[in-house]
Amino acid sequence: MRNQSYSAFKEPSLLQAALPLVVLIIALASSVYLFGEDSSYGPNQIALWVAGGVAVIIGFVNNYRWEDIEEGIKEGISVALGALLIILAVGSLIGTWLLSGTVPTMIYYGLELLNPSWFYAASALICGIIALAIGSSWTTAATIGVALMGVAAGMGLSPAITAGAVVSGAYFGDKMSPLSDTTNLAPAVAGTELFAHIRYMFYTAGPAYLIALILFAILGLNTDVNASVAQLERMQLEISNAYNIGWEMLVPLVVLLALAATRKPALPTVFFGALLGGLWAVLFQGDVITRLAGEDSAVASLKMVWMALTDGITVETGNTELDSLLSGGGMSSMLNTVWLILSAMAFGAVVEKIGLLQRLISGVLGFAKSTGNLITATLFTCFGANLLTADQYMAIVIPGRMFREEYEQRGLDARVLSRTLEDSGTLTSALIPWNTCGAFMMGTLAISPLEYAPFAFFNWLTPFIAMFYGYTGIRILRRERSTVSEPVHSN
Repeated sequence: MRNQSYSAFKEPSLLQAALPLVVLIIALASSVYLFGEDSSYGPNQIALWVAGGVAVIIGFVNNYRWEDIEEGIKEGISVALGALLIILAVGSLIGTWLLSGTVPTMIYYGLELLNPSWFYAASALICGIIALAIGSSWTTAATIGVALMGVAAGMGLSPAITAGAVVSGAYFGDKMSPLSDTTNLAPAVAGTELFAHIRYMFYTAGPAYLIALILFAILGLNTDVNASVAQLERMQLEISNAYNIGWEMLVPLVVLLALAATRKPALPTVFFGALLGGLWAVLFQGDVITRLAGEDSAVASLKMVWMALTDGITVETGNTELDSLLSGGGMSSMLNTVWLILSAMAFGAVVEKIGLLQRLISGVLGFAKSTGNLITATLFTCFGANLLTADQYMAIVIPGRMFREEYEQRGLDARVLSRTLEDSGTLTSALIPWNTCGAFMMGTLAISPLEYAPFAFFNWLTPFIAMFYGYTGIRILRRERSTVSEPVHSN
């Protein structure tokens, strides 16, 4: 927030507010054009720094001191520290779960149970159920999602569509779960009750999820499923030759899901899951450890688990595709993601500190004359906040604070605002590569949001349904006709 010397600061113009965003868009587009799929491994970070530099210059022009801006950057980065620690812990979890046979076992049984013709729809449904139970899209993607990506690779299916199905299901479950942090945050910011908010959200989330499942089913039916049974059986055989496969290998997954479902803190839960994976590797995958370490001893086992937590593992089965599937993980694998998030949060902090984001929103309100325009403006503001601040929490809190009074003045129930904040602030975050959520999904699922975004049907259908409701008056509540009871509709 701005300090007490606010009176000395000049209010930014609309041109000043838009300039860093324009620079960022041009820089990111150039980055993708010049570096392609490698753009997220350094070039995008530089683009964020350049755009942030432009914002800093605007801050100087408007009488902000460097000390003010630096303090804002520190505060902005501190918002993401919890997420960054979780990301590092997830890297360790993937490493030890690969070593322990947990992920290979999920892939093995997935190849046995899932049919290619309905795999995409089943992936979205499974992820939706699990995320609803545990309230975390990140945990769902980092566990079941990773396994489903492996199963898709084994079946020769599209990784982009699979990732879109994982993200769609994970975010539907997260959005509808009372255990989710964003699901609790949105009604708190808007001023309504949690379960009333969740019931009201279903009117946009439900149809979007149903349409997404239908689209995934259609994509599955039209998929070339020439991956023969013999090919899948060969993949299973190679996995079973490389690891000891059994249901007991899924204990770390069950424990993690149980801890998450009982609302244990995410960071210790995930890292405990990583340590449990290391223990399981020692107990059940001695041959794997011996083969990777080159010797059979207690010291070698400790070193191998330590390396899995740090740098992941590299498996060599003779099958290049399978090797890439069973290799990876480790905290170090997430360092580029952390770099991206830190750069994005620094940029977002500068933009918020010197008032550029607020200026853009005030400009938007001038065009929001009708309820439909107001909801549309809120949706685009949340999306813009996800672009600029690179964090879904800021994309909920900042627009929520700024639009709340306007919704109240127009007699709209607080649930209209809370639902709209989630419909865009939560859901579009996973579609932006430099956002904390998009960066996490990229690091976890090993595919860029730019590739899976067209297939994350639920995430981009929901804002359009919310927009449709706004202009038609469907499921739009008025304060004078409802408090926190079941919805009373305007049409």
